[in-house]
Amino acid sequence: MKRIHIIGGKNHGKTTLVSDLVIEFRRRGLQVGTIKHTHHHHELDSPGKDSHRHRESGASVVGILSRSMNAVFWPNEEATETERSPLADERYKTFDSAFASCDLVIVEGDTQTAAPKLEVWRAVLGTDSKADQFENVRAIISDDVGAFCLPTVPRSGVSAIASLIMKIIEIPSEPLTDHKDKCDSQLGNHTPDEKTPY
Repeated sequence: MKRIHIIGGKNHGKTTLVSDLVIEFRRRGLQVGTIKHTHHHHELDSPGKDSHRHRESGASVVGILSRSMNAVFWPNEEATETERSPLADERYKTFDSAFASCDLVIVEGDTQTAAPKLEVWRAVLGTDSKADQFENVRAIISDDVGAFCLPTVPRSGVSAIASLIMKIIEIPSEPLTDHKDKCDSQLGNHTPDEKTPY
């Protein structure tokens, strides 16, 4: 499974960017899957429904098959939010068969995995970028000016973001200009219509 993670603070625009990228990749003729990661303890099934009662009775895995949609529920081993679990990346392998037809998978969230990530950042929310706190963050996605030690891609440039993702996870596309290694004060200072180096 070739996957990219879109991370960022609350209300920084992760879901909207994921949706925009799905549209862009579909326009390019690619099959796209998405996964929503959450560190909250959500009950994904409906208590009282037959499938939930099956799990409550002790079923290890429960599936729902309908005319329009299918689902499978199984428990995860616990992992803390602050300490990366060795299972953080292994968990995604359980999705391999379901996403086998996808050219790429976009995951919303999950900072604890080793997989490549892009951080969405908006200055108006008054929070600092967290890119330097997590492993394998490749770029900042923002229309705001900031001094980042990473390549910055305008949020308004969805096509450029999609092309960067294709380069990162090695889906054949047009070649992109390599981003210089030097981290200087120019990184992050752009306007949406500037050509952003990668």
